[in-house]
Amino acid sequence: MTAVTLDPPSDATVDTALVRVTGGRPLSGRIPVQGSKNIALHLYAASLLADSPVTLSAAPDIIDTQVCAQILRHTGARVEVTGGRFDVIPPRDPWPVVHAELGRRVRTTVVLAAAVLARAGQVAFPWPGGDAFCPRLIDRHVAAMRAAGAEVVADGAGMRARCGPRGVKAFTVDVDTPYGPSLGATVTAMLLAARATGASLITHPSIEPEVTETARFLSERGVRIHFDDQGLHVAGSDWIDGGGFAVAGDRIEAATMVMTAAATGGRVHLDNITAAGFPRGLVRVLTAAGIGLSDAPDGGVQSQSRGPLTAVEAATGPHPDLPTDTAPQLAALLTQADGTSLLGERVYPRRDSHAAGLRSFGADITTTGAVIRIRGPVRLHGADVEASDIRAVTALLIAALAAEGPSTIRGLYHLRRGYGHLLSNLATLGADITTVPGGPDAHPVHRR
Repeated sequence: MTAVTLDPPSDATVDTALVRVTGGRPLSGRIPVQGSKNIALHLYAASLLADSPVTLSAAPDIIDTQVCAQILRHTGARVEVTGGRFDVIPPRDPWPVVHAELGRRVRTTVVLAAAVLARAGQVAFPWPGGDAFCPRLIDRHVAAMRAAGAEVVADGAGMRARCGPRGVKAFTVDVDTPYGPSLGATVTAMLLAARATGASLITHPSIEPEVTETARFLSERGVRIHFDDQGLHVAGSDWIDGGGFAVAGDRIEAATMVMTAAATGGRVHLDNITAAGFPRGLVRVLTAAGIGLSDAPDGGVQSQSRGPLTAVEAATGPHPDLPTDTAPQLAALLTQADGTSLLGERVYPRRDSHAAGLRSFGADITTTGAVIRIRGPVRLHGADVEASDIRAVTALLIAALAAEGPSTIRGLYHLRRGYGHLLSNLATLGADITTVPGGPDAHPVHRR
């Protein structure tokens, strides 16, 4: 097969756009939750393993979806993305290269590379991109590739992996890290094992929904997968069916909307998710802060604040503990809670890229190592801020909505990487939001 030359997606308007918010309004109402960003990105990679067409429904309308579609097309796949559907006709003979520039725009680059390696027996890929709030190693991914029989070498542009003439082989690999099981490396190993001849074992696997949903996707396509006390067992197959699969509701977006409503003194009804879709650790923290969640009689989840918000002490951890991707938003919420809150980070070495921005709004927030201290309640004021990762930008947006007066937030590109319709949903709840595109002829686009 010949290489496919692509122009990587670039939207200068989104890259340079900003959001203007006039805060101080309670946000309440009913909105839908998108399909999970993090689950979808792993399913996009898994779809390359199939031997017949795959349709993923409820695919989130985000920049990362479009980037992954382009990456798959570069391997020779036929991909159509429209109306929440991600349709893939996988190539029989994939071009064994993850597009260099595109691969540096998403975090799941190595997972995508693993799918290509499993099919083609070789792959070249760039260093992954995505959010860079702290060093994020890929050593466990590489260990899985090597365990599957690949020779892996690095150069200035990225990495190359090549198996022998028989392709990937069955293997055993440990994906544990000092901060707990690696989610991404568990999926990388699972995709490799799904195409290997024989039975593979992944020890200390992650059990995050991204892993279990990818396992369910593969199981429904004929790959034998099960968890037990030893780890995650995968029996490889030389044929993997296609077919339809629905992306689960985005628990991180749902948590974000619950915390946004609570921070402004409102309440929200969320469709496309149930109370069981929220991790137990997150529910415990929200309950301790004074926010209740319940399944609504007509479907979805309702949130309700039970009096003034209360400070909490909590730490992130592997599923079903408090998700690290909700910690920045939680910090913004806790600026409105009575008392001193302590948030520890146990999934990554640290996660505090949102702290300086929150201080710009007047938040009393300090960081010591992996622990963030927030004293509240604080009367926030408008600010001009910027952040360079998805959840940090979201935390600043929550602060702007809770603050008095106008604010400007830069970093809309990162917001659109993870949330398809967050701003319009906030407008539906009553937010006063104006999007200002970039460029010399910029003009506001009013959301409400």
